[in-house]
Amino acid sequence: MEGGGGVPLEALKEESQSRHILPASFEANSLQKSNWGFLLTGLVGGTLVAVYAVATPFITPALRKVCLPFVPATTKQIENVVKMLRCRRGSLVDIGSGDGRIVIAAAKEGFTAVGYELNPWLVWYSRYRAWREGVHGSAKFYISDLWKVTFSQYSNVVIFGVPQMMLQLEKKLELELQDDARVIACRFPFPQWTPDHVTGEGIDTVWAYDASTFRGREKRPTSMPFQSAIQA
Repeated sequence: MEGGGGVPLEALKEESQSRHILPASFEANSLQKSNWGFLLTGLVGGTLVAVYAVATPFITPALRKVCLPFVPATTKQIENVVKMLRCRRGSLVDIGSGDGRIVIAAAKEGFTAVGYELNPWLVWYSRYRAWREGVHGSAKFYISDLWKVTFSQYSNVVIFGVPQMMLQLEKKLELELQDDARVIACRFPFPQWTPDHVTGEGIDTVWAYDASTFRGREKRPTSMPFQSAIQA
């Protein structure tokens, strides 16, 4: 039987059913796409937050007027630093200790060693490395700006500096250190001090400065008495 427009009744029923089915299918697809959109947005947002949390401690120091970038010490640099510490006693501090290599090496040599580092991720990693190496009792790490730390209690100071900071640090250490202290500079020497010892070459060069020398209080040979000099 046909309707008034000559369309079969069965065709009208199928068209009516399709009108009810298509919107439901469309809504399901839209809901699925919306869920994927929310999931993708959440993943991207979470990734950006994680990257920001990890990168910020590395980027923030670079925004300072004088920054101390993290460049891992080479095996040869560590060997040269240890060489400059032979026959030395007392406590040691590594200014800008990075991943803790120097502090851990010094602790293995019997020093009570401390590292100051501005990047908290590196400090936590250093503490883990010290624990793994079995020297966590004598190797300590602290989150701190080197310009806010007083170094008067340390007999040995190690610094992997940059040229822009060496003059300012030179003045700070000269004011704070005791006369029996030794300062060990890696990669870049201090601009005004004359080193007492130098070892290595290229990027592995290490300079050692004794506080008594850069203060002009080095021990000088005892002069012979005037009478003895005449008899000689």
